[in-house]
Amino acid sequence: MRREDDGSVPERMAKNPRAAGGDGAFYEPEVETLSRDALGALQVERLRAQVRRCHDGSPFYREKFQAAGFEPGDLRSLDDLSSLPIVHKQELRDEQAAHPPFGRYVIAPLSEVRELHPSTGTTGHPVHTLWTFNDAQTIARFTARLLWQAGTRPGDIIQNAFSYGLWIAGLAVHYAADLLRCFVIPIGATLTDRQIWYFQNAGTAVFLSTPSYSLHIAERMREEKVDPASIPLGIGLFGGEGGTETEGTRAKIETGLGIDAFDIYGISEIHPTCAAECTAKAGLHWAEDHHLIEIIDPETLRPVSEGETGILVVTHLSREASPMIRYWTNDTARLDTSPCACGRTHARSPGGILGRHDDLVVYRGAKFYPIQVENVIRGMEDLSDEFLIVLSTDKKTGADVCTVVAEHLQGQSDPAGLREKVRRRLREALQVTPDVALNPFGTLERTTHKAQRLRDERS
Repeated sequence: MRREDDGSVPERMAKNPRAAGGDGAFYEPEVETLSRDALGALQVERLRAQVRRCHDGSPFYREKFQAAGFEPGDLRSLDDLSSLPIVHKQELRDEQAAHPPFGRYVIAPLSEVRELHPSTGTTGHPVHTLWTFNDAQTIARFTARLLWQAGTRPGDIIQNAFSYGLWIAGLAVHYAADLLRCFVIPIGATLTDRQIWYFQNAGTAVFLSTPSYSLHIAERMREEKVDPASIPLGIGLFGGEGGTETEGTRAKIETGLGIDAFDIYGISEIHPTCAAECTAKAGLHWAEDHHLIEIIDPETLRPVSEGETGILVVTHLSREASPMIRYWTNDTARLDTSPCACGRTHARSPGGILGRHDDLVVYRGAKFYPIQVENVIRGMEDLSDEFLIVLSTDKKTGADVCTVVAEHLQGQSDPAGLREKVRRRLREALQVTPDVALNPFGTLERTTHKAQRLRDERS
């Protein structure tokens, strides 16, 4: 368990007594501690079965395999994975449009399908994915494992502020909590004052939401003078957008809510929850018995060396209804297969999701992601948690202009001096100096869902 410089245990970790990994560190120890060789053998076995199944049962995949000159028998080891074609989201949209309503990549008969879940559609038409009854049980089981590794235990009261309904994270957590025999408050991503009331009165021990919504709740708690130390909340898992593992964001969540904050990751086309941090906070642990993880160079489409940054590509090893083979997530990440201090052997992505490839900002020769700006803004005490990156065009010169819009806190006496301080911090972090606009507190939109941090107004 981490301690402060004076040897004391931080308040938030005192409220999470399992932060040292005790009280049964593993939910499925026989799976979570498999040797890398045994795990690789399991992956090859499941991958070969999945590829054969997709070839035989899906015209969509059969046509892609044939176009790439690939036959299922060509797959002998994990090294052969790169000979399979990559699947992009737009292909799934086009497939659904050509073969409505679900496309030909759905393999299971509808009589075995339990649920339909679409992507959010923030970048185009939603892509529908289906779960069989077995899929739902599998998702619940490895999600329970992810919650456990952050410290959730049977009997805990879980306040689930992930969205319910068609969006999938809320239901996946709900099903997992049932397996863990936890008491669930299924509030969803709404009713901020009610969220705080449950913190104070219902005994909530575990909280889940997006990082942005957690910061909004913390901001509201400050306004209402609710002391985080007065509530029993001890653990939070935050996903739906990147940022939890950035130093500035994690510190603000942990201080604002008085908790230990952990990253959790999912993507609609793969699974709502397929990786999460353990108490060592050394990166997202992937459930590698159900997901085959690659990090790919976006230019060469070849795997990068371990530890290097690239595009996250994921293959389903156990999905029945709508399996994805080498799905291009468009998220950037790294991969580390060395053993974790927690004892788990499944690979990790240190730093979590580092950005969206299509959110890469190229400005005056420098390249950066919004998450790098987030770390600067949320690491400054004189600023609120909200920010926006605006790309525009100078009407006189036609040059690109990049402006970071942030909020100064109430009572700030020197916004001009603060603006220069922000510019300096951004220059150090990004190797380029964007314009900075400081607005009064409360000007920027707050969100309960995924925050949009980049707005492109260029003509």
